[in-house]
This record gives sequence, structure tokens and C-alpha cells, in this order.
Amino acid sequence: MENNFKNATKTAEFFSYPECSLAYDLLIKYEYPWQALANISEFILEIGAGLGDEYEKRGENIWIYKDAKIAQSAYINGPCIIDKGAEIRHCAFIRGNAIVGKNAVVGNSTELKNCILFDNVQVPHYNYVGDSILGYKSHMGAGSITSNVKSDKTLVTINTGNGRIETGLKKLGAILGDYVEVGCSSVLNPGTIVGSHSCIYPLSSVRGYVSKNSIYKAKDDIVQKN
Repeated sequence: MENNFKNATKTAEFFSYPECSLAYDLLIKYEYPWQALANISEFILEIGAGLGDEYEKRGENIWIYKDAKIAQSAYINGPCIIDKGAEIRHCAFIRGNAIVGKNAVVGNSTELKNCILFDNVQVPHYNYVGDSILGYKSHMGAGSITSNVKSDKTLVTINTGNGRIETGLKKLGAILGDYVEVGCSSVLNPGTIVGSHSCIYPLSSVRGYVSKNSIYKAKDDIVQKN
């Protein structure tokens, strides 16, 4: 049983790596995806200067693909990479240590900090994404957030339902697999893990592990998709 619940949370279970080429070399180094969070900054600095002429260096340790749409009111702090076709909208706040994938949308008043957004991710309206990884085409509805620090400030553990995994991290938001849909005004509590192709109902408070292909209606009402 122990091996089964730990295997379900391994990096290979969550993401289609070709869909996030910039983060591929970082993520494949780690057995579990949250282990990559501590090294996002170092990784960006390592690859930034070699990204090629398609990217412009705009400020200290900030690389932005030339066709990316950046609102004048957006604030971007490095280290940061914004990839091809991405859109950073009005008053977005990127605090640094962020990789924004191809065609991703970072919306009005959305805040990013120490995170990876795979290609085609959408966090378009009043979202907070901190110390988190969002898989290919995942989407967070308006006002949904990742809560990345426990109220008692202790280290984050992941409760899979069949056992607990110690992360050793004080800050860990959420890991969303590919094609995850998070409903409006939901809170993903520290250490939330959501498997690919799952849906979270609006106004949910989610904690622990949600297996892939699930519909999360409430803590005690999680069903598998047909």
C-alpha cells in the first residue's frame, strides 16, 4: 500500500512533459514534483541567457518571448521566463521565480510566485498561485487560489488518504496535473495534489490528494469520471 500511494504522487503521473519544454529538464530531475520548487530560480538563471533571439531580456533576469502580450500595468520581477504567445494582463503581479508557458494567460490582478505554469494554463481572474506547479491546460476559475503556508507554520505534509508524505517544505501550494479544472472561489490548501483530468467544484476547500479523473464535489463526495 505504501508504494502504491507514493507512486501515485510521482512526477511522471502528472504532466505531459513535451507540453512544457522549458521546465522539462528541471522536473525530470525529481521523483516528486514539489521537489523542483526550491530550484526554479536557479534553473531560470541557468537557461535564460541561452534562450535565443526569440526572447527579449527586459530587466534583471527577465526573459520574454517577443510575441508575448504584456499589459503596461503588469509588474514582473525576475527571475522569470514568459514563453511564446503568453498573455500577461492588466495589473498582473509576477513576484519572481516563475516560468509561464506557451499561450498561458495570467489575468487581471493575478499574482504568481515561485511557480511553473505549463503551456496553455489559464489563471485569468484574481488568482493567487504560489509555490505551485500547474499542468498543461489546467485552469483556475475566478478567485480560486493556492494557499501555500499552514496557519501554524509547520512543514507541509501530503495526506493521500492511504498515508502521509513528508515534503520537508514550509511553503507548498498545489500541484495540478494536466487538464485540471478548478471552480471559482475555491481554495487549494497547502500540499493539495490534484491528478490529471480532474474537476474541482466551485467554492471548494480542498486538502490532500485528489486522484486523476475525479470530480471533487466536497471532502466526502469525490467520484470518478465515467
